Amino acid sequence: MKKLTPQDPETKSPDLVAENIARLKALFPELVTEGPEGASVNVDVLKTLVGDRTVTDCDEKYGLNWFGKRRARQLALTPSTGTLRPAPEESVDWETTQNLVIEGDNLEVLKLLQKSYAGKVKLIYIDPPYNTGKDFVYKDDFRDNIRNYKRLTGQVDEEGSPLTSNPETSGRFHTDWLNMMYPRLKVAKVLLNTNGLLLVSTDETESDNAKRICDEVFGEENFVERIVWKNKYGSGAFTRGFANVHEYILVYSREPISNVAAPLNDEQRAAYKLRDDKFPIRGGYLTQPLATKSKDPRPNLVYPIHHEGHEIWPDKQWIWSKERFDAAYANNEIVINHERGKFSVRVKQYLRDENGIERLGKPLSLMTGPFNQEGTRDLAGLFGDRVYTFPKPVALIQYFVRLVVNDCESRDGIYLDFFAGSGTTGHAVMAQNAADGGNRRYILVQLPEPLDPKNKDQKTAAEFCDKLGKPRTIAELTKERLRRVGKKIKEENPDWDGDTGFRVFKLDSSNIRAWDPHPDDLEGALLEHVEHLKPGRSEQDVLYELLLKLGLDLCVPIETRTIAGKEVHAVGGGVLIACLAERIEQAQVEELAQGIVEWHGELAPAGDTSCVFRDAAFENDVAKTNLAAILEQHGIAKVRSL
Repeated sequence: MKKLTPQDPETKSPDLVAENIARLKALFPELVTEGPEGASVNVDVLKTLVGDRTVTDCDEKYGLNWFGKRRARQLALTPSTGTLRPAPEESVDWETTQNLVIEGDNLEVLKLLQKSYAGKVKLIYIDPPYNTGKDFVYKDDFRDNIRNYKRLTGQVDEEGSPLTSNPETSGRFHTDWLNMMYPRLKVAKVLLNTNGLLLVSTDETESDNAKRICDEVFGEENFVERIVWKNKYGSGAFTRGFANVHEYILVYSREPISNVAAPLNDEQRAAYKLRDDKFPIRGGYLTQPLATKSKDPRPNLVYPIHHEGHEIWPDKQWIWSKERFDAAYANNEIVINHERGKFSVRVKQYLRDENGIERLGKPLSLMTGPFNQEGTRDLAGLFGDRVYTFPKPVALIQYFVRLVVNDCESRDGIYLDFFAGSGTTGHAVMAQNAADGGNRRYILVQLPEPLDPKNKDQKTAAEFCDKLGKPRTIAELTKERLRRVGKKIKEENPDWDGDTGFRVFKLDSSNIRAWDPHPDDLEGALLEHVEHLKPGRSEQDVLYELLLKLGLDLCVPIETRTIAGKEVHAVGGGVLIACLAERIEQAQVEELAQGIVEWHGELAPAGDTSCVFRDAAFENDVAKTNLAAILEQHGIAKVRSL
């Protein structure tokens, strides 16, 4: 029996405003829209409906508009005030891995990654909240998103908006989702390379809106396809009306592309059914006509083929040059038939190349499988229980990982997922590397979204984290899955020596203390600011913030030497040299500077070197000036202090 509370509609008087809005919406759906305080009436539309001639079309333009769009655009352009703090103790193979798992608000993380990874990402796959009314939609704060992020995830003890779902009754249902997605897509675009692809999973709820904002951010000319993915075997027992068995995957490119190739599906693979003596290595084959009706005349493609005493000419021209044809003919890769007085010349197209590697085909806009049940089995096989609802199948992401754009096939590159969830993208990248010997890297970003054991959908996951002795967050599930996947892949592929590790970083406020004077205690504020770095931050914290600020890869090699009793770090072969010791005496300056100069000479970096020290470490200004002077005399001109 449900107990009535003061919040229940039955205990309140009728909401006349809500009833009026419902009546208007039933009569004129276009009249009611989403405003800053919820549902509102579009007055211009109302004037049009009643024939008011005072309404003008001066503000009309093609495109998607919503309340908060200007702020969302500004949010994308606002620099982050945060940093990424390393967590080696939660990582796997910290010293050698090239993969990244980052805990934090993905908008802030994407901003922080811009300098280091702009134009370097090969593929972005995201599975954002579908906005079904139950899933969480990020609430960004324009003034201070780092503090907002900590408040939402319970990292600071102050009142604020907890993580909540986005119910359709909120009045700003679509608006909230658009305000979340727009700035993230704007920033993510910067990270894609010129042959890069963005793939966005959606369902009917936001599919149209997702396409419109992607059209605006990436340009309609860079729309590649809207894939219809049949992701379920059939309807459920309680289905009424049409059975919904599909989702969508939007595909966009960074720049216009000429060609996309993909792994063959079962139906395409079955077409290679003919066999010859090459079958053990190259598999079956099918045949394609050698003749073409191309409108681009090429004289070198017009020549006779001599076969069993006959001279065969094309109706227009062949697709291959004579040299290429002769080589294929000699290798038994041409099929010539003579029927009804006419010759047919066809080329054998094998399933695999000379090295046994399967060819690629054309990706289809309609995909049947892999199915959601496979994603559930993928995770249950690792965790032994259903700790995460509706994870994407690993085979689906592996298919996308193998996409080839503009014939630039390679088995390396960076694959980014900034709604990482359970970590399916990282799982897929490692599995594909093990399958074909690739060196692909992944970057996963996941909010440490709290798991509530009182929520029936999160209870199993929360208890699983308890068993591990880990915080109850989705990010912990992400990391644990990757640990188990890496171990499993190594066991199943003992001869493969690929990368199954990852470095963990966590979003936090900058290590550098911002100037924050206290009017009632200015002297105290000045004394506090003598040390520019925040207390409790390690050398490693500061070092990785320097990497981000200088645009260096977070997995770049770092060497450490002890010079004059101080630890000195050389990053990226000497592009950055940092000594973050807390105390540098005047008597130590010359030995320290000379040691850095000698090491710099050994490293011989190709570009300019930045040399960084802790500002408060120097005994006095003389010590700081002397050290900078010695370094500059030996060609290290960029000397900075924090």
